[in-house]
Formats: sequence, structure tokens, C-alpha cells
Amino acid sequence: MTRIALCQIPVDEEPAVNLRRAREAMERAAADGAELAVFPEATLTRYGKRITDLAEPLDGPFVTGLAEAARAHRMAVIAGVFEPGAPDGAGGSAGPGTRLVHNTAVALGPSGEIAAAYRKIHLFDSFGARESELVAPGDAPVVVELAGLRVGLVTCYDVRFPELGRALVDRGAEVLAVIAAWGSGPMKEDHWATLVRARAIENTVWVAAVGQAPDPAYRDGFGVGRSMLVDPMGVVRAGLGPAPGVLTSVLDPQITIDTRNALPCLEHRRLGAGGS
Repeated sequence: MTRIALCQIPVDEEPAVNLRRAREAMERAAADGAELAVFPEATLTRYGKRITDLAEPLDGPFVTGLAEAARAHRMAVIAGVFEPGAPDGAGGSAGPGTRLVHNTAVALGPSGEIAAAYRKIHLFDSFGARESELVAPGDAPVVVELAGLRVGLVTCYDVRFPELGRALVDRGAEVLAVIAAWGSGPMKEDHWATLVRARAIENTVWVAAVGQAPDPAYRDGFGVGRSMLVDPMGVVRAGLGPAPGVLTSVLDPQITIDTRNALPCLEHRRLGAGGS
């Protein structure tokens, strides 16, 4: 069994503020015996046009600070950051010469080492937003070994694409870590809860989904909270409301075995079974 902490923090524009909040959350998670702490998308800095200026390489001060805390608490960590990217010389939606960033989920081991980095594949060009104006998409699913688990990395809008979850499970993922800066709006919170549970049910896999808590200092609609740990039958084993919080819960791999014995739907596939 693995103890996972859902670290639902509000996110400020200033990386130093967010690093302090993350370290405080990790301290609370460690006190509750957590082996893996999961933070939201964009933990580095609040989403907006400043991300191109505030993006940092993975050896920059923000990830280095998280790594130091991971090492101090002997805890694995997943958090969302922005990495500097190449200029958009192709003249894409951001315009020629604009420097795009990568929306990256970084995974750190308990010694502070970078275990993996996943660059968000599906960009949120929906509901009037244009993430592609600032962010370059990734192109490869990522599964990483953390806290004795094979974890598939999923970022926000990715959760609307079931083929990504299935690709991660085909690569051996035992849990999907879904990190998000989910925005408020008509039916949006309902979509979040439904999609997270659907990814668990259709793949008979655990899902640890962590969103930003809303920050009253901002009125941009980012952060609805509602982080949750969902088991392979779609049962919410632990959940938070909209307020900031750190909630630790146990992921029991025996539940996955029992679920798949009773419901071997992955074995029953007739289209794309075992595909990459």
C-alpha cells in the first residue's frame, strides 16, 4: 500500500510564494506518513501571460526547492511547472518569434532526483481560452516509477482524452496522476468529477486528481479544488472541497487486482487492445 497526499494549494503569480506553500504542504503530508505528494498543474506560477517570463528550467530555483523538500522528507513529488521553450519561428497562433513554454509535470524521487518530466500534449483551446498562444505541446505519454507505483502523468485538459489514459495503462500505469488548474464555468466542476471517475472506471485503475484551490486574490476563474483519489471501481476514496487542504489516503493495489478479476474489461478489448 502507498500513502498519497493530495496537496490542493492556491497558486500565486510569484514562484517564491508557491514554493513556500508547497513546502508547507509537504511538511503536513510527511507528518501524515505520505510517500507521494501530488500538487496541481501550474504550481510554479498562476496561469496567464507572465508564464513566458517566469518559466524556469528544471534545474532552476523552483524545482530545486521542491527537490530539497522531497529529500528532507524522503517523499516523491509531482508538480506542474512551466519550462522555457524555443521561439515559435513557424508563425503559429502565438505569432512568429514568440517564445513558447512547455506546460510540464515534473516527477521527483525521494532523493530529490528528477525521475521524469511530462510535457502536456493536449492544449486547452476551448471555452474561449487559447493555451496554444503561450504553450508548445508535448508529444509523448510518460509513465514513471514513484513510491513503489507506476504512475501515468496527465495534465488538466488531457483528462478529456481517454486515449491518453489507455495509452498510459498499456504502458503499465497503476495510477493516473491528473494535475489541473481547472477553470470554473457552466458544468465545468461536474465535468471534472465525471471525467476523473470515468478514467478510473474505463481503465480499472486508480486516479489521483489534484486541482488548484481558488485564490480570492484573483478573479480569473482558475481553481475549483475538488481534488480526489478514486479507486478502479470509480469510488471516491478521499476528496476535498474547494478550500485549500492536504489530504492523505491509502492506495491499495489489492483493490486493483480484485476489480480486474471481477471486471476484466481490459482483456475484452477488440479495438486497439495492447496498442501503443
